[in-house]
Amino acid sequence: MRIAKVVGKVTLNRCHPSFDGASLRLVIPQTLANLTGKSQSDSDSLVSWDEMGTGEGSTISIAEGPEASQPFRPEVKAVDCYVSAILDEVSLDKTALKQIKTK
Repeated sequence: MRIAKVVGKVTLNRCHPSFDGASLRLVIPQTLANLTGKSQSDSDSLVSWDEMGTGEGSTISIAEGPEASQPFRPEVKAVDCYVSAILDEVSLDKTALKQIKTK
């Protein structure tokens, strides 16, 4: 799981029937440098399946890879990323951050 920021909504002109009624969001995964305010650079964007009702600017957690399709089992959905939670706040432990910097 990773933390990401919602930057937009994805609208499909035509889609596979398994995507009918889907809410898709354009998200940008956040790095530690983004979360600590040391960098504003963005990584590559992802299209995420959203059943949580996120809006632009929301901070979320995303599941990627095989885990992203687990909420749909036994149905099969071709998704790379799934919004698993809307985060109200992200707190970083300063002691843990110091340990990461020394490694």
